[in-house]
Amino acid sequence: MLHQLHKFPGLLAALLVSVLALSGAVLSVFPALERSGAVTAPAGTISVADLAGRIADRYPGVEQIRRAPSGKVTVLYFENGFPASVVVDPASGQSVADYVPSGVERWVTNLHRSLFLDDAGRIAAGLGALAMLMLAVSGLQMTARRMGGWSRILGRARGSRRQRLHVDFGRMAVAGLMLSALTGMYMSLATFDVIPGGTAKAPGMPAEVNGGPTMPVNWIDAFRNIDLGDLRELTFPYLDDPTDAYRIKTATGDGYVDQATGLMLVWRDHGAARRVYETFYMLHTGQGLWWLGLILGVTALAVPVMSVTGVLVWASRRRTRPRIKANISAQSADTVILVGSESGSTWGFARTLHDALAANGHKVHTGAMDSLAPAYPHADRMLILAATYGDGTAPASAKRFMARLEAMRTAPARPVAVLGFGDRQFPKFCRFARDVEAALARKGWPSLMPLATIDRQSPQAFARWGAELSEVLGEALTLTHVPTRPRSHTLTLLARSDYGETVQAPTSIFRFALPRRSLLMRLTGRAFPRFAAGDLVGVLPPGSDMPRYYSLASGTSDGWLEICVRKHPGGLCSGHLHALRPGDRIEAFIKPNPDFRPARGRAPVILIGAGTGVGPLAGFVRGNRRRRPMHLYFGGRDPASDYLYGSEIAGWLGDKRLSRVTTAFSRVAGRDYVQDHIRRDAEALRAMITQGAQIMVCGGRNMADGVRSALDDVLTPLGLTPATLKAQGRYAEDVY
Repeated sequence: MLHQLHKFPGLLAALLVSVLALSGAVLSVFPALERSGAVTAPAGTISVADLAGRIADRYPGVEQIRRAPSGKVTVLYFENGFPASVVVDPASGQSVADYVPSGVERWVTNLHRSLFLDDAGRIAAGLGALAMLMLAVSGLQMTARRMGGWSRILGRARGSRRQRLHVDFGRMAVAGLMLSALTGMYMSLATFDVIPGGTAKAPGMPAEVNGGPTMPVNWIDAFRNIDLGDLRELTFPYLDDPTDAYRIKTATGDGYVDQATGLMLVWRDHGAARRVYETFYMLHTGQGLWWLGLILGVTALAVPVMSVTGVLVWASRRRTRPRIKANISAQSADTVILVGSESGSTWGFARTLHDALAANGHKVHTGAMDSLAPAYPHADRMLILAATYGDGTAPASAKRFMARLEAMRTAPARPVAVLGFGDRQFPKFCRFARDVEAALARKGWPSLMPLATIDRQSPQAFARWGAELSEVLGEALTLTHVPTRPRSHTLTLLARSDYGETVQAPTSIFRFALPRRSLLMRLTGRAFPRFAAGDLVGVLPPGSDMPRYYSLASGTSDGWLEICVRKHPGGLCSGHLHALRPGDRIEAFIKPNPDFRPARGRAPVILIGAGTGVGPLAGFVRGNRRRRPMHLYFGGRDPASDYLYGSEIAGWLGDKRLSRVTTAFSRVAGRDYVQDHIRRDAEALRAMITQGAQIMVCGGRNMADGVRSALDDVLTPLGLTPATLKAQGRYAEDVY
């Protein structure tokens, strides 16, 4: 519900709130400019009578004196029958400059208040303020959830570059946006008299005045008792009209003063509603609080950034999910399918299941695992398709599933079945699906079927599970899944460097040219996406729609795409790559891996890799143009055969992109492993970790397990563990 509350106002009102925010940011500058050029007088030193007397002497045709919240005093008068206006020094009454209203300010004000559409535009602006408030509140709550609670809301944001920008700008601006939205909504409601505000009826002109000779304005006691700082506007009576009166507006009320006797004829104090309105007006416009106006203007500049990144994130998520026809609402469905997917492939299986059940007459709803609701009033069953990401963790669309499940007070009566997707080459095969099944059992949720698993997205295994589901449901159900080939781009091999032949571990570094990215391709979403070292490239070998993922050793700014690949016996994709020669082409696509990259800042980075795992680590060092401390532990077999990036590492040490390198080789005399060096360097590592260092590990599963065990020993004296550092965003693995 919270996600929908944030998504729909954001999509519907992105352009409106961006226009309001940008125009508000422009308007926020004018109070500061006015304040910087205003000639003011200290409070309590000049009365309205003093100022009015000086003005009347210098400008006999004075019509009105206005004092802005900035302290600027403007005089409107007639000279030789023509209207004129000047800005004056209140201490002397002398002209400082001609008063020329800003056409730009007036134009932007009309845009901000009404979009040049009169009342319809004012209503739209009020609705835009409401949308901004909803987005700020829901976004703040979603960020707290994403970060793991309110206590961690200021922690390092994770996700893609767009997601991080969206979160970072949101956290920076949320307080100012909420204040602007609340005050804007109040002023809109007051404009249309929905709530009492600044449009209260002013006191009427008195029915009787003295009508005698005009008293000098500086003799009028009613004006002597009003400090200049409280003045808003003083309107003089018409010349040669003894029946007219002075009209004065102040911070506390409005009234009329007899020009002959100097007596206050009518006075009306501002009520509480008017005072509240003026406070809200000051907070919203910065008039009288120019510094607050500038702060709000700066925060408003975050809105277009968040609008663009929010729409891009939404579009990216939609592209990774197949379109599911006849997707019934969750509240009306008799069968609910929840999907936990990282790259989008599990959604394809969900669509096949959805279509088959719908063809049998079921009302089916398919959604992300993160959308788990407390109740599905008409559901007879729930089917959960859960992929496992990385080292047994939740995939992108299931990050919050466990928390939502734990928050449910009672277990639903409907039975549930869990189907896990994974790869048996990893020790924690379908670990997340197993964790989900265990959590459901602890919650007392009835089981429809025992946990089943699918290895490497096998359509055959999925069809067998469908046959078992058919028996449970008592109906014919055929699941024929045809994988959707990912949209790919053609990459041309520029060069390759070969290693490892003498140690029976042929490994190559492949460097590919980047496809052309025209403006039209970027605008239509067909361009090859930007990427960073640590992201993944999915390579599609000939005759297969099943991609093989490799960690990237370069970023878009390097100007090429680079990967390290070891040739595996019988490996379809690695064999295809190792057969390439410069000029040959492959089909590939980018899969972001935002959780595996160095954190921002100047804290040290400890890079630990073995074999081809050094690829993304080399990419991090290559991109270390600010020369932050980076320490590399590299493991191989023989320095004469598979010291990947050996010459580049020497160059990076020379130009200080790399602070230190420690190598470990297992096929030479005195062989050792990276975990041995980690234990030997315990003191130095503890010192860096105390300074906030981040640890990044990339390579094979066995190596990663050994490194984790060694780090347990290193961290124990500090009362830390790799798991603790991982929770802090200071320990990351990319293992295979």
